[in-house]
Amino acid sequence: MKRYLKNKNFLIGIIIVSLIVIMAIVSFFYTPYDPNKMHIRDRLKPPSAKHLLGTDQYGRDILSRIMKGAVNSIFVGILSVGVGLLFGLFFGAIAAYFGGWKDEIIMRIMDVLYGFPPVLMAILITSILGPGIRNSILAIGIFNIPVFARLTRGSFLSTKERDFVQAARALGDKESVIILKHIFPNIISPIIVQSATQFAVAILAEAALSYLGLGTQPPNASWGRMLKEAQTYMRLSPWPAIFPGLAIGFAVLGVNMLGDGLRDIFDPKLSHLGRK
Repeated sequence: MKRYLKNKNFLIGIIIVSLIVIMAIVSFFYTPYDPNKMHIRDRLKPPSAKHLLGTDQYGRDILSRIMKGAVNSIFVGILSVGVGLLFGLFFGAIAAYFGGWKDEIIMRIMDVLYGFPPVLMAILITSILGPGIRNSILAIGIFNIPVFARLTRGSFLSTKERDFVQAARALGDKESVIILKHIFPNIISPIIVQSATQFAVAILAEAALSYLGLGTQPPNASWGRMLKEAQTYMRLSPWPAIFPGLAIGFAVLGVNMLGDGLRDIFDPKLSHLGRK
């Protein structure tokens, strides 16, 4: 525990992420106002005691909508990274274990998927399947698959030739036991770090899709959708755009710092080289 607390990136990252998670959890039980209820008389109000972060063009409370938007960002992030992680681990392990033509086919498919910019691929998929949070999760999850597949394959190949794995094989352990007991526990660290990085990418991708009208649909709150709706009224009131933008920025910053901290903790040699 001490090594976690001594790492500044990890400490700052976990604080920011924890605050966002707490805000999302609290929104299930309490928000200052109904996030979807319009109050036209209170439209585009600046921050005040009544509305701490002001109101949007429909008079909806910005703080309440940011709290609900955090739920969508976390929900999409967790499920999309989970989809990518599940299939990426499977295909990466299959490619590394069997090798040969199976490895070649799987990795060439992963290369094709990896060649597309993540957000562009998500836009393409949601354009075909239609807008909505489910299709957003699927789209973001698909572009996460090659990331985890390539990482799993590389880590798997380097680990399966190590002495303790060869010793287990010489002692007669089954291949399934060797994979689950000796290989996977030793490749989990880089996968955890990569998961944090992809979570940040998923938050940005969800915001981008919602901004383009392909993600979370109105009247449900989404940070990207809030930015889209606010841009027309920037001259009248910048607050509806500033606060969702800050929410996205802090969320991505927190997750990235958390990932950097985990990388430093799990791989001190890499941390030392990075500081040089």
